[in-house]
Amino acid sequence: MKLRADQQGLRGLPMPLWLQGAVESLQAVLLSAVIAIVPIAAVWLTGGFGSLPVDQGARLAGQAWLLAHGVPLHLSGAGLSPAGGAAPSSSVLSLIPLGFTLVPFLLSWRAGRRLARASYADTLWQAILGAAGMYALAGFATAFVCSTPEVSASSGLGASVPLIPVVLGLVIGARREAGSWTRLIGVDAVDWIARTGQYSRWTGSYFWAVIRAGFVAAVAAFGLACALLALDLAIRWADVVTVYEALGAGGVGGGALTLAQLGYMPNLAVWALGWSSEAGVVLGSGSTAGALTTAAGPLPPIPVLAAIPTSSVPLASAAVVLAVLAGVLGGWWFQRAGEDHLDEWLAIKIPARWFTATVSALVLGLLVGAVAGAMCAGAAWLAGGSAGVGRFTVLGPNPLLMLIWVGAEVAVGAVIGYALGPWLERGQLARTGAESVS
Repeated sequence: MKLRADQQGLRGLPMPLWLQGAVESLQAVLLSAVIAIVPIAAVWLTGGFGSLPVDQGARLAGQAWLLAHGVPLHLSGAGLSPAGGAAPSSSVLSLIPLGFTLVPFLLSWRAGRRLARASYADTLWQAILGAAGMYALAGFATAFVCSTPEVSASSGLGASVPLIPVVLGLVIGARREAGSWTRLIGVDAVDWIARTGQYSRWTGSYFWAVIRAGFVAAVAAFGLACALLALDLAIRWADVVTVYEALGAGGVGGGALTLAQLGYMPNLAVWALGWSSEAGVVLGSGSTAGALTTAAGPLPPIPVLAAIPTSSVPLASAAVVLAVLAGVLGGWWFQRAGEDHLDEWLAIKIPARWFTATVSALVLGLLVGAVAGAMCAGAAWLAGGSAGVGRFTVLGPNPLLMLIWVGAEVAVGAVIGYALGPWLERGQLARTGAESVS
């Protein structure tokens, strides 16, 4: 895995792996900090924050950096008190802008590839440990320095939570560069699997194919939800522009507001999936939105929220089939993978084909639906949170309802895709044969 110095084109002094990891991590910290500082500095320079002192503006940028990494911020002050209340209250801002969280992940993915080129399989841990240690130190320092009586962050969470996207990016990037887990960590999984029995290999390959089919269905569901979100924004764009005009934020302020909304676009895509699947989206206390039933209250003056349907729109029930279509794709993909060992085992044990085919399809639907539903529930947990102000302390889809609704709809689609798979393949083979003959 390690490249020679002449292959890398490097002529500098050699560094220990832990130091190389720390340097790569420091670059990721600085680049992600620039993304947080620039829009806030632009708004501050144009007077958007009034007479905000420089040090408070710098702390605001640090707090934005922490939130982008998933660190919750504790808010306190009289402005959060209930109407007529004398005592200040406190709340938590935990709504993570997942679009900005991708920045440290991608920077760490790049760093992981570079560190893999400089390491052997038994020494890569040193580079990753150095990178993680540097990022943890940066998160700890940012939380300690940027905390104020009004907005504060736990130093422990500041040091630990950012490591989730960072270490994940490091490992995925290193695996991408190595090409296999054997070269990455020195473990030959293929050799270990070869020493197991036939039924064990069948079981392992079957469940691995099910997991991949569930992943395909989940990705397809998110893709269709993104298309639905884009269509809704296009239809209700006039309402979005009206909110922009009412705010009167100016060119720089409007640009910063747009950038912030772009950071929350992945969250909104997950919300669109919750809306279309009828799992529902909570838009504050006592306010929910779904394709079939909607009970939404007043929303804050954020332009993109103007595109959220506040009542059941015509043909909204058709959106429920999006997760079913994603399940069809997952079931068809599983059929093409050729790892249907449960059906093969049942065919050996039970001669009644009508029974074994039905059981195989139903079991596959349940398993693929469970995998896709669990992935979408995890996404709902990440995409939801608290805005920390007023009644907007609960936002986003309910993960349990997302698991149930998306899982059930994908399961139905997976059974359909599994049943149609052989017919689709026969049709494709027939067309291929006709073309070859002609």
